[in-house]
Amino acid sequence: MNNNNGFLIRADQHIALANEQLDENTTQGEVSASLMYAAARFNAWMASTSFESKEAMEAEKEKVIEYFTEQYKLALGENIDNHIENYDFSQNDVK
Repeated sequence: MNNNNGFLIRADQHIALANEQLDENTTQGEVSASLMYAAARFNAWMASTSFESKEAMEAEKEKVIEYFTEQYKLALGENIDNHIENYDFSQNDVK
């Protein structure tokens, strides 16, 4: 993905914030869950701004969910492929 109108800069800023939240009391899983929840909240709000009424949004709810789910699946797949090819797995403390 190219840096389209600041896209990667904004993504990197969110990642930097997530990394700042990691400490001895907060796990990667907890930060990941908060980040995904925040994205879902923001996307639900963003979607709601494109409908004239709650009935209109309710009628399109499944399409909205399908769209965001597919976009997440594509982005996750792209990033997993990137990590498979480029991540240094020797740094992991996995038993």
